[in-house]
This record gives sequence, C-alpha cells and structure tokens, in this order.
Amino acid sequence: MSLSLATRFARRELRGGLRGFRIFLACLTLGVAAIAAVGSVRSAIEAGLAQEGAALLGGDAEMEFTYRFASDDERDWMAQTATRVSEIVDFRSMAVVPHAGGEDERGLTQVKAVDNAYPLTGTVVLAPDMALDAALVGRDGLPGAVMERALIDRLGLTPGDHFRLGTQDFVLMAALERMPDGAAGGFTLGPRTIVATAALAHSGLLGQGTLYSANYRLDLPQGADLPALEAAARARFEDNGLRWRDARNGAPGVARFVERLGAFLVLVGLSGLAVGGVGVSAAVRAYLAGKTPVIATLRTLGADRATIFQTYFLQIGALALLGIALGLVLGGGLPLLLGPLIGAKLPVPALFTLYPRPLAEAAIYGLLTALIFTLWPLARTEQVRAATLFRDSLSGARIWPAPRFLVTIAGALALLVALAAWFSGAPRLALSTAGGIAVALLMLALAAVLLRFLARRSAVLARGHPALRWALAAIASPREGAGSVVLSLGLGLSVLSAVGQIDGNLRNAISGNLPEVAPSYFFVDIQQSQMPGFLERLNGDPAVSRIESAPMLRGVITKINGSPAREVAGPHWVLRGDRGVTYAARPGSTTKITAGTFWPEDYTGPPQISFAAEEAEEMGLKLGDTMTVNVLGRDITATITSFREVDFSTAGMGFILTLNPAALAGAPHSFIATVYAQPEAEAAILRDLAGQFPNITAIRVRDAIDRVSEVLSGIAAATSWAAGISLLTGFLVLIGAAAGGVDARTYEAAVLKTLGAPRWRILLSFALRSALLGAAAGSVALAAGLAGAWAVTRLVLETDFAVIWPAAIAIVLGGGMATLLAGLLFAWRPLAARPAQVLRGQE
Repeated sequence: MSLSLATRFARRELRGGLRGFRIFLACLTLGVAAIAAVGSVRSAIEAGLAQEGAALLGGDAEMEFTYRFASDDERDWMAQTATRVSEIVDFRSMAVVPHAGGEDERGLTQVKAVDNAYPLTGTVVLAPDMALDAALVGRDGLPGAVMERALIDRLGLTPGDHFRLGTQDFVLMAALERMPDGAAGGFTLGPRTIVATAALAHSGLLGQGTLYSANYRLDLPQGADLPALEAAARARFEDNGLRWRDARNGAPGVARFVERLGAFLVLVGLSGLAVGGVGVSAAVRAYLAGKTPVIATLRTLGADRATIFQTYFLQIGALALLGIALGLVLGGGLPLLLGPLIGAKLPVPALFTLYPRPLAEAAIYGLLTALIFTLWPLARTEQVRAATLFRDSLSGARIWPAPRFLVTIAGALALLVALAAWFSGAPRLALSTAGGIAVALLMLALAAVLLRFLARRSAVLARGHPALRWALAAIASPREGAGSVVLSLGLGLSVLSAVGQIDGNLRNAISGNLPEVAPSYFFVDIQQSQMPGFLERLNGDPAVSRIESAPMLRGVITKINGSPAREVAGPHWVLRGDRGVTYAARPGSTTKITAGTFWPEDYTGPPQISFAAEEAEEMGLKLGDTMTVNVLGRDITATITSFREVDFSTAGMGFILTLNPAALAGAPHSFIATVYAQPEAEAAILRDLAGQFPNITAIRVRDAIDRVSEVLSGIAAATSWAAGISLLTGFLVLIGAAAGGVDARTYEAAVLKTLGAPRWRILLSFALRSALLGAAAGSVALAAGLAGAWAVTRLVLETDFAVIWPAAIAIVLGGGMATLLAGLLFAWRPLAARPAQVLRGQE
C-alpha cells in the first residue's frame, strides 16, 4: 500500500478531534515554550547589550590600567586616536558621616572619580534633577558628590549634608538615579558615589600603591575600525598591563553571566521537556491501545505493517507539529508581550522582538523529543495482528520494538544531546545534564517495575485490610499507569530536588559555613608607614584572635616560557585580567608547599615564584617554567621554584603569585590585612582604625556575603521557575494518567459496590494507591536529585555537600500530596456511577 493511502487514513483519524491528545499537546507545548521563552529573553538582552554597547561602556572604547594612571606615551596615543578622552578613577573607600559627640556613621562605597568630559555618551540622572557638572561643583566651599539612594538611606543623609572620603569633606548634592555606564562596572560590594577627580587631590586616597583602576573612555571618529584599533593598542601597551574593551561588548561581565545563566536555564528546560516526553509517550500508548480494534480491522482488510505505522506516525506527527507551533507562539509571544515589564526589572537594556534562532532551537528540541518518545509506542503498532480482535489489546504485544526503531531512537537521542551541547555553548554542562536525566529516568523506570512487583507480592499480605489490598492490586495492574506516574512526576521532582539542594548548599557555602572561619574585616590600602600603628591597635585587643597581613600589588601574567601566556595555558581565569601579587621572605605558618622549595629568607638572586598548586596543574605549569608578570608597567620574569596549596574557601588571604622580596624591591605598594575578632568588638575596631587612618578601606565580610547572597537569590529564583515548569509538566502527565484510568476505576468501583463494599472504603483504596505512587515517585526523585546535586556541588562547584533536609522532606511529601489530590479529583465519577449501568455496559 502507498504512503498516500496512509495519509488518507491519518486525515480521517484526525477528524476525531484532540480527544486523548490534550495532555500530549500540553506537555509538548509547555516544554517548547519554556525553552523558547528563555532563549528569547537571552537574545533580547544580548541584542540590547550589542545595540547599546557604546552607551553601556561610556564611550566607543576603553583602556584600563590597574593601580596607575596612563603614562605620557599612552596619553599621546589616545589623544591622536580619539576625538575626546574621559578619565575615570574607580576604587573602594569608606564614606564617613561625622556626628558631634557621637559615633560616626560609616559605609563602604564604590567611588567613581570623573573629569569634566564624563559621560562621553548618555546622561547621568539625578534627583533632584540637575546636571552632573553642577552637582560636582558643590557649595559652601566644599566639593560636591552624588550617591546611590541605598547608601544615602544607610548613612541617614539628605541633600546638603556633609560626609567624608579619606581626609576630604564633601557635600551631598543629589541622589544618583542612573548612570549610562552602570552595568559596565560589574559586581560591586558597595553602592556608588561619584565625585570629581580633582576633588580627591588632598584626600589621601590615591597615593602610590593604593588599590584603584584608571579607565580612559575614548570617543572615536565615525567609522573607526575597532578590531584594528584594539590590535594596535594591545601590540603597543598590553605588556604594560592594558585591558581593552570596546562597544562591541560594552558589558562583558554581564554578557558572560547572561550567556551562562541562559545556557543553564535552557538545559533545565530540556529536563522539563524530558518530563513532557514521558507524558507524550504515555498519551500515545494509551491512544494506540484504544485503537487496537481499528488497527486489527485494517490488518484484516489487507493493510500491511508499513501502512499502519505510517498512518499513526503521520497523525501523531501532525499533532506534534501543532504542539510545537503552540509552544513557539507561547514562548516567543510572552516575552514580546511582557517585554516592558521584564525590561523594567533588568539592570541592562533588552530589545524584545521575535528572534528566529531561539525559536528554531526550541522547535528542533521539540521535534527530536517527540520523535524519541513516540517512536517506541508507535513501533508496536506493527505487532498488532488481525487475531487481536479476539484477544487482548496492545498490552499483549512485545515490549521491545524492531531493531531499526531502536537504532533510530538512539540516533535521535545522540543528535539531541549533541545539539544541546552545541547550542548551549557549555558542552560539559550539557553532557552532564543529559547523563543526569538518563540516570534519573533509569532509576525511576526500575522503581516503577519494582513497585509493581512489590505490590503484587504484598497484596496477599494485606489480607484483613481490604482497601490496602485493592490499592496494591491496582498498582500491580498495567492499567493503573504506575510507570507513567512514577516517571513523569518523579523526573519533575528530581529536577526540583536537585535545584533546591544545589541552591541550599551554595548558600551554605557562602553564608552558612563561613562565619565560623572567615575574618571579620578585610582592610585594604594600608600604607607601609601605617602598619606599625595598625598592628599596635589590634595586637593589644583581647577580642582579636588572629591578624594576617601581606604586601599587595597587582600584576598581569603576559608570558609563560617566553611565549604569550594564553597560547600556552589557554583562556584560564588566572590569565583574564590582573591578579593579586605579594612577596614574602618565608612561607607563612599555615602555608603548605606541595612541590619544590621556597627560597631562603635572605635570598637576593634572580626572581623566583611560588605558584598556587591547583591552578598550576590546570594551566599545565611545572617547576622550572618561567613566567613574565607585568607589575605597574614593569616586566618581571621569574622562575617557578615551588607550588603551594591555596584555599580560597576560607575567605581568608590567598595569593596565586608570591615572589621573593628582592624581585619587587622599590615597587610602590600598600598592604592588606584580615582581622579575626569577636562580633561585639567589630564596631570599636572599625571606629578606632578608621579614625586613625582615614585612607584605609574596611570591607566587612558579612556585608560582602550578603551582597553575594542577593545575586544568588536572583539566580535561584530563575532556576526555580524553570524547574517549576518541569514539575508542572509532570503534574499534567499525572492528571492525564489519573483521567485515563477513570473507566477502569469506574468498573472496579461498580464491582466492589456490587459485592457490598462501602463507598468510603473504595475511596480509601483510591487514596492509598495514589499516595503510595506519589511517595514512591518522591522517594526515588529525592535519591536522584540528591545524587545530581552532589555531583554538581562537589565536581563542578567544588564545595562541600550536605543534605538540606527540609527541602528533601518537602519533595517526598509533595509527590505524595500531588498524586493524592489528582487521584481524589478523578475519584468522584467512579464513586457516583451506578453499578447496574456500568456492568450492563460491559456486556
């Protein structure tokens, strides 16, 4: 028979409407919509960043130098290249509000010191409305400043009040509502304050060795060749510690974050699509089981196996395309419709429109998922014979389809995983996600088989408890759909469980476990002449348990063994930008040398480096390698003579690079220190040290932890919503399974009522079977989620893992409650049916 005949049969089957396929369509639509929506929002942000690159950056290009201003040669090159140049100095400091006869108010702030040309593009918005130039002029003989509202509220200031940065007094002129380059600065530990650079001349905050960065924004001629200018600047100044950015990527930190978070959310969405796939498979299986007499009749009339398969493949394929189309409309339309609301919540610009790429990716995911999960039940239609009219339905067919179908399913699955790795840009994460889903599905499938086996074995032991016995017998029956319930709801709960455990452990690692071991304060910008007085105040305080201090410089690793560093070690994070550099005559008391030897205390020979062991292994470094580090424009080539263990998880002091003292002799620098003290003594320590050394900046570790936790809250909310889609899809499949079993339960209830069973006992049996299925799904989901969370936490995030028991218990209880509610929802019709009508209808 021909394909055209199969097409005619499929078209006639479709005239019956969507009965039996509502859950099929809902699962596929939700999964595709979630992936399309995440991809569309990500594309909107990326387009916004690209379109507003110059405004976000504050110019067409930026040249950044760490802890120094540009040299005359560098300034000359900028003046010849750009039509305008704006200089911005960025650093942290303490804003102090003095109170006569009382304790001063202090708050950490990220200071942006600007010149008259700032901003080159865009406008700074202040409240009350005024020009930035006018605000920075100040009044009453004091220079002006503007602050973000969070810091104004924290310090209890109002416009016209005075505050101090270092030793310089300022007058607050306005609240900083928005600045065009706000997103380019990335993550900060304190709210922003803008002042004029000239006003800091006598503040003591920009001395030699202090920690700041000088950023030079360039307004380039129309049509300037950005790649060529970048190449020229890097060739001439990169060895001096230059960092270049331009309008092609005005906020690279934001762009990287959006890309990685978007990739992760798409992979979580794929988990939801897998949950939907289970529902799709169950819906197809149930539909074909009902069509067994039709298939058998067609076989009796001479239809061959290929025609039967093609008929239902085309029918279900058409419905799959409908579900995918609905998902694309929903996933592409909702971000477009809600664009103004989403954009108002985002800290970066977003350009909401229809983006073909994320929609195409979602469609491909949907097509492959539909193929993978429908081909197996569809393949079983070939096994239906004409004799089936006189025997059992499709449930009597072989479980395994023909080898060609297995090969096709495996190929589609491999293609789906490969495309997920390619589209996400995170192949390791994609492969891990695929492996996790596969393991979870295998665990859940085995659990479903085991549950039915145990139910058959236990039904006999439940004598004397009719409701429990009926519930166990029903679970053991293939008509109850225990496999679909455990697979769909279990996989949704697995994703939610893993996300909850990862989030909880990450929060514990940052805020829960650190206070026991972390210092109270980081102090930065301590001048060498201030160290004796600084230590004298702390050493005499019984509330201070430990003090660590070290000289602090910043350096850029430019070469390894004489070759460009990135060509040797790749794009390792140590090579991205500048890193902390220190020197030491001898290793600290807690330093652990893992290989090589530390230099003698009086060593004055050629420069030597002690490098962090873990990072050295990742970069492929070995003892005897040479490394060139640019410190304040000066190249220092040193030999790696030892590796050390550096633990950053304690929030204490850790340096990737330690050099011998003679290697950095004469380099201007300051010191940093960590202070471990009892909580009740922290305020007094800050007050005394800030009063004695106003240029010192104190960073309270607890405040930094809270700031990181705020960022994590946003990430956790996004992942929880994505995981919630998986759970919603699982619940829909659960509803479908419960609805599909109504006829069987109606017949069962009719028989039991005829035999004298009261309604309450029948209802109890329905509730027990639902609760048992949900508890089984929740328990296996908990195990799968814990295993996945452990793998991500230990192997990817490299932090300690501990079970978050409230979340874990909620998963099991949630699974039980979800199936119980779904079961009870579809229990009223079977209980209300009259036995005579039901049994007469079965004749």
